[in-house]
Amino acid sequence: MQDIRNIAVIAHVDHGKTTLVDGLLKQAGTFSERDQVEERVMDSNALEKERGITILSKNTAINYKGTKINIIDTPGHADFGGEVERVLKMVDAVLLLVDAQEGVMPQTKFVVKKAVALGLKILLVVNKIDKPAAEPLRIQDEVFDLLAQMDASDEQLDFPVVYAAARNGISKKNLEDPDGDLTALFEMILAHTPKPTGTTDNPLQLQVFTLDYDNYVGKIGISRIFNGTVKKNQSVVLVKSDGEKVNGRVTKLIGFMGLARMEIDEAGAGDIVAIAGFETIDVGDSLCDPNNIMPLDPMHIEEPTMSVVFSVNDSPLAGTEGKHVTSNKLRERLEFEMNTNIAMKLEDIGEGRFKVSGRGELQITILAENMRREGFEFGISRPEVIVKVENGVKCEPFEHLVVDVPDEYSGTVIEILGKRKAEMKSMVPMGIGQTRMEFEIPARALIGLRTLFLTSTKGEGVMNHSFLEYRPFNGEVESRNNGALISMENGVATGYSIFNLQDRGVMFIGPQTKVYEGMIIGEHSRSNDLEVNVTKEKQQSNVRSSGADEAIKLVPPREMNLEKALEWIEDDELVEVTPLNIRIRKRYLDANTRKRMGKK
Repeated sequence: MQDIRNIAVIAHVDHGKTTLVDGLLKQAGTFSERDQVEERVMDSNALEKERGITILSKNTAINYKGTKINIIDTPGHADFGGEVERVLKMVDAVLLLVDAQEGVMPQTKFVVKKAVALGLKILLVVNKIDKPAAEPLRIQDEVFDLLAQMDASDEQLDFPVVYAAARNGISKKNLEDPDGDLTALFEMILAHTPKPTGTTDNPLQLQVFTLDYDNYVGKIGISRIFNGTVKKNQSVVLVKSDGEKVNGRVTKLIGFMGLARMEIDEAGAGDIVAIAGFETIDVGDSLCDPNNIMPLDPMHIEEPTMSVVFSVNDSPLAGTEGKHVTSNKLRERLEFEMNTNIAMKLEDIGEGRFKVSGRGELQITILAENMRREGFEFGISRPEVIVKVENGVKCEPFEHLVVDVPDEYSGTVIEILGKRKAEMKSMVPMGIGQTRMEFEIPARALIGLRTLFLTSTKGEGVMNHSFLEYRPFNGEVESRNNGALISMENGVATGYSIFNLQDRGVMFIGPQTKVYEGMIIGEHSRSNDLEVNVTKEKQQSNVRSSGADEAIKLVPPREMNLEKALEWIEDDELVEVTPLNIRIRKRYLDANTRKRMGKK
């Protein structure tokens, strides 16, 4: 039987998980001399490359000294917590990465809590030790305190440590050692990761933890073999989480090595493989030997906390920029997403409208951005939190929020968060002119907070949050203070009109932008909505006077991307998303209908 180790890389956003996996792949000789290898090679999705974040967990495998090490690279963002949770059930140890300057962050706590609860062995990597303000020893103590807080076992508290600078491919056991390659890290993985339990002699037990989709073979379940062996064309029984049993055959068996996937004929206990042949396969399902059906415990997936409504675009410019505009196309694409993304839920609410629920704004905007790039055109409503009723009490999700701000802005930030019903839990000076504050805040108060927070801290504040729990409803939360500037005509915006409207507020559009009645063209400087004509041209007269043709000076418009637009809008507004533009509009375009609905 092959010597195997299974390990997941967990950390807060941007602490260097994917970069570290890059280094391991390169130094294990996965790539030949001729291979052109780019940075963060595991982030295969175009959006992941642009944003520099991991969205989907991905697995790879390397060979080191005759041992196969299966590595799973996980996302660090709170919205993808569901991905991390499932993956941890498939491994025997976690490689916990912590930034040598930033230390333990909210997402670190979230993922460590899951790992401790599952009883996994923890291997600490203090990364980015080449940063000027790095304090590796303080970080080591922080991690120990965190594990002690979470009631970790003595074995988990006795964790091995390696100091690394993943970007430079350096790791060492002691800080005073000379800079070496990643050998110290490889040795730590081999020495401290427990071997998989289970043997090839037992009947087959295999569980699916991630889904993939292929146009030729259909749904693919990426799974770990806990016991027995699985072969291509073998007859097996699929046991669903509700106990339903489906007989079938493994039509394709795929193994991982480096970045390649290759078809294999058989695999044994402890290995991670991909399996095709079952249309109804889902995360948490087990595959068992037909003569000895012993399914594994189904997985608990965290519930979505936020929802938006995707609707067919019905603006006057509908169908002029996108390829897919009908409700059938929209439904098909959303159902396809639900095939592989189990942290999201879809509900058809009629009239070409679909309610999509997920773990947070980022998860939903990434889906919308991907659809937009595929040629879809649609409208999105303002995100809403999902409210539950428990024992007759209305409950809403709360988040644990951690902010790092320069000392001089801490008062402003406390004031902003106080208005949004946030409760401060701790405030610690971090040295180097920074203060770290921790709050507990209703999830709906976070909608629209990021832009305001960045403006108030002159772009220097850092904000991170993760789901805490459901608590009784906390009353109304302050939302946007400014009204909207609404176009009252269809046509094209002119520089002359924009110049004359600049005193009324901030513009979202420039000259020559197509506008329509009911489209929002800017933010009013006061709290009420204002209807304006942005298509008016300068009247020509037949008298030539001095000073009639003075040059107009236009302030550059505020760029509204998808995230900013979704944060900005109120309940009676929509974001119109097309492959070329993102526009903001009123739900009811006609002014009289708006007044009538407002009274209701």
